[in-house]
Amino acid sequence: MPREAEPSLNERAFVVQALQEGLRIDGRAFDQYRKLELNFGDQYGVADVTLGKTRILAKVSAEVTTPYSDRPFDGIFTITTELSPMASPAFEVNRPTETEILLSRLLEKTVRRSNALDTESLCLVAGQKCWSIRVDLHVLSHDGNLIDGSCFAVVAALRHFRKPDTSIEGEILTVYTPAEREPVPLSWLHSPFCVTFSFYGDGEITLLDANLLEEQLRVSSCTISLNKHGEICQIAKLGGTPVEAATLLQCTSVALNKVKEFSTLLDQKLAADSKRRDKGGLLAELSAENER
Repeated sequence: MPREAEPSLNERAFVVQALQEGLRIDGRAFDQYRKLELNFGDQYGVADVTLGKTRILAKVSAEVTTPYSDRPFDGIFTITTELSPMASPAFEVNRPTETEILLSRLLEKTVRRSNALDTESLCLVAGQKCWSIRVDLHVLSHDGNLIDGSCFAVVAALRHFRKPDTSIEGEILTVYTPAEREPVPLSWLHSPFCVTFSFYGDGEITLLDANLLEEQLRVSSCTISLNKHGEICQIAKLGGTPVEAATLLQCTSVALNKVKEFSTLLDQKLAADSKRRDKGGLLAELSAENER
């Protein structure tokens, strides 16, 4: 099975010594993210996120389907991840690596199990018809910190997405095209984001947003998922060197500040995209038409 090229002994010694002296290879501060960029596609529900040299694309799609028999009043919401060889030589088609499995599980816990999306609002006819919302996540370039970038891309794509408007008369369900009725946003409850910390030495050196080289040299990592209100969705500390409880508490306060920055950036980008699409107030007219 292919693996990432291991850093040489010289590289290891150089990076570790630099960290001990309070320096990072790319000149960032220990608690600084690389430049985070977000672009929306022409379609609703397409988000392209760039974090340094890491690039991730998320696309949301919706279709009418039958709900699960044990949850007749809930819609269906799934997240699928794809790490292709295009992103890194260590990834193979149809052979999930440990990275891919961990990424899927963390996104599942952060976005789906925290009830960020109100699945009850996706129900159309109880036990018969509901919306199935699916997020496809494609990693285009891998240079470290896939988890934070992927979570940001998924949340951005879901908040940007619009599903077709529907109406029910008796037993007849009508799904309207965008030309007939303006599509409607999903019922979104809160925006959780992931913040990943990497630990070095005996756990006393903590870095935010490690790149690929730094990830390969860390002794352990911890991913904290929370929203801007400080509500923690999950904390994943998967093996590695033990970390002091005080350090983790410090990490959560740093994570909260970063999540507030992410929320502000996302709100600004969504507002700018909405303004770009709303030429001459057409959306406002269509929305008023829907209400009538």
